[in-house]
Amino acid sequence: MSSNHPAIRVSHLSKQYKLGGPQEPYHTLRDAIVNSLKAPMKIFHKAPPVEGFWALKDVSFEVEPGEVVGIIGRNGAGKSTLLKILSRITSPTEGTVELHGRVGSLLEVGTGFHPELTGRENIYLSGSILGMKRREIDAKLDDIVKFSEIEKFLDTPVKRYSSGMYVRLAFAVAAHLEPEILLVDEVLAVGDAAFQKKCLGKMGEIANEGRTVVFVSHNMNAVEQLCDSCILFENGNLKMYENDVCAVIRKYLFPRGNSTEIEEWNNLNMQFVSPAFTPQKFYLGDKTGVRISGPVNNYEDIWVYIEGVIEILDDRLTLGYAFFSEDGSLLYYSCQIDQIETDWPHLTRGKNIIRSKIPSNLLNEGLYRIEMLVSLHYVKWLVQPGVGAPVLYLNIFGNVSQSPYWTTKRPTLLAPVIKWEIVSDMNDPRMKT
Repeated sequence: MSSNHPAIRVSHLSKQYKLGGPQEPYHTLRDAIVNSLKAPMKIFHKAPPVEGFWALKDVSFEVEPGEVVGIIGRNGAGKSTLLKILSRITSPTEGTVELHGRVGSLLEVGTGFHPELTGRENIYLSGSILGMKRREIDAKLDDIVKFSEIEKFLDTPVKRYSSGMYVRLAFAVAAHLEPEILLVDEVLAVGDAAFQKKCLGKMGEIANEGRTVVFVSHNMNAVEQLCDSCILFENGNLKMYENDVCAVIRKYLFPRGNSTEIEEWNNLNMQFVSPAFTPQKFYLGDKTGVRISGPVNNYEDIWVYIEGVIEILDDRLTLGYAFFSEDGSLLYYSCQIDQIETDWPHLTRGKNIIRSKIPSNLLNEGLYRIEMLVSLHYVKWLVQPGVGAPVLYLNIFGNVSQSPYWTTKRPTLLAPVIKWEIVSDMNDPRMKT
């Protein structure tokens, strides 16, 4: 591959999809003649216009050989559409794409393998599509099988694989058949934590070999760890493209920057609707319910409020939030079932308002992100953090504690003020109270 060319060049790329609209029925010649006799003035009936949706709009960028580029953004931002165009699964409406080198792609589960073929046969099929000779694939087969950890099922049709087995084999094939350009969508979420770590390590090896990787993910830690540069998409537009990966992640996680304004979330467009729980409001306030509208001193208590409606009671219903630091690290989950069962908030049919306290003297100075979670415990997500969930932003300031030794933020994620005592006599009766 010539170093004079970028590995990927995207120029003024746009993709439009049609939304709904009436479908023109199939007509025979006899139908046309009969209809023209019934209504001769309506022969040239004009169909109503069909609304279009731009999944991508005027996107341009270049990726150099050997570069690892992260692509981030909320659901529907255009990330997967871009990868499908780069993979030649779909064609653009406008613009051009230049790719210099063989392309291997790992998109959503189900793409690229023939369900009736065995795992072994799909390995050879994928290699053939990449233009590899059989002896080249033979040389890689053992490594692929070892990495995927599914040797026992290698000669089983992949239609019988679980989603986890499928992803293991698909990633192993995509990573080991040596494409010059590897496109990876958010499929690693299907695998277990150990396999995800293994995949990230392999992508790092691929990058060190001088091959190009385009990595779409909601895992900000993985993007920061793996990528040399990062692209932020928003509503089909390329919002930011920088070599400073942390700056792009920060723009994504905190789109309002250091704004002190705190807005509540309202389900005005009914994005989340379920008979088990339909959230209506999500906001921060004090103990009396008064909304917080600016930065909060770290010695103040903060309350997270969730309001919503239950139509059908389900004792598996779990309400809460995920709490993220400024760099995107998940600090903790909190939900109403964390308590002893007898202390759970008693949810009823109709409108419910629940709240949870973020204790004072816990948080370090900085920005935090709070995302709602709603699930039927161990069954399914109704609102999933990191995947389009409602978001609140919190700005903490002030002396971390009243100690004179800490006048600014501590070099830690959290800064809890924990009580300490001097013990002079372990036999003192007060030690047992």
